[in-house]
Amino acid sequence: MKQQHRLAEAGNTGPRIRSDCFVTLELTETGGIRIDLNSKVKSMYGNSITQLIRDELSYFGIDNANIVVDDSGALPFVISARIESAVKQLIETEEEYLPEMLTESDYPAARERFRFSRLYLPGNTPGMMINAGVHGPDGIILDLEDSVAPAKKAEARILVRNALRQVNFYGVERMVRINQLPEGLVDLKYVVPHNVHILLVPKCEDSEQIKTLEKEIEKTKSHYKVNKDIFLMPIIESALGVEKSFEIATASKNIVAMAIGLEDFTADIGTSRTQEATESFYARTRLVNACKAANIQPIDSVYSDVGDMEGLQETVKISRSLGFEGMGCIHPRQIKVIQKSYAPETEEIEKAKHIVNAFLEAKEKGLGVVSLGTKMIDPPVVKRAERIIKLAISLGLLEHDWREKS
Repeated sequence: MKQQHRLAEAGNTGPRIRSDCFVTLELTETGGIRIDLNSKVKSMYGNSITQLIRDELSYFGIDNANIVVDDSGALPFVISARIESAVKQLIETEEEYLPEMLTESDYPAARERFRFSRLYLPGNTPGMMINAGVHGPDGIILDLEDSVAPAKKAEARILVRNALRQVNFYGVERMVRINQLPEGLVDLKYVVPHNVHILLVPKCEDSEQIKTLEKEIEKTKSHYKVNKDIFLMPIIESALGVEKSFEIATASKNIVAMAIGLEDFTADIGTSRTQEATESFYARTRLVNACKAANIQPIDSVYSDVGDMEGLQETVKISRSLGFEGMGCIHPRQIKVIQKSYAPETEEIEKAKHIVNAFLEAKEKGLGVVSLGTKMIDPPVVKRAERIIKLAISLGLLEHDWREKS
């Protein structure tokens, strides 16, 4: 254990900060552990917080220190993360103070699942993580990239690691957006061992980035004895990335979806993002085509005006018409609008039922040609209808035994 500095700070503080804490840690030569805890819940939880502090410092071999904890309602996994962040600014250690993995967090990834809505959560803001799953998104994204200031990256990695172990996300898909490569490789040991389902790969521009990332993921999985699937979702955010979208989409069998990030893309081509989105039409259709050719899901960009629900609904309608199968959310109020807008409408479901019925009846009769009325039905049309039926059943819009009740 090599000592580096004498004083360190970690966490967030201020009048608008909730569910977080700010830790100041000073190593001393003598005097034991002196704790100054400032918390509105000190009368109820002061003893348990104090014991956590002592246990964690002891774990890292610190016997003499002054520590000040300004608590704004932080849960134990947050306090623990902030203390560890401060400790690792002062001493060199590979040890990790891991909270227990909740049994509710230990569910597997799934290649085939719907990803209509994915809620972005800043990786250094615990208050937004705690109840994120209650809002019912299809996935949550713990973000280590754009939403985290460069000086806070190290803190965010530890906090995200603890959140993966301790926050109940109620069965939604657990995603982490790592940093742009090569910095993103540093993130892997903080998320790969802790049941992350999908890694989002920002600013992806070629297949080599995916291959490099996969090698490091496999090394990390081997080191930590992880046997679970970890899927990938590259994010295309540049003109070069758009042109190489099919190359990227087919770079790995673990890629299950690919997203487009329009804020960075429009900046890269020297224009501004508009409501009409004519400036990104080529990029979006190119990405959708690449995804469909690679048999993965195309995911649209976020809608940044969280107060404009009508604009969001119209955007999702256009997005769906282009072939996208989901988009990102930056506020919980966007989730239901997005999910409802991507779900099949009643007329679509009824039409799909007629097509699938005609197909199954022709198959049962041994006919090689499928027709509905006077129209021939091509295999791609049947395939699309089957997908709509599957989607409607999964969303509770259609019963499993719908044919028997028709």
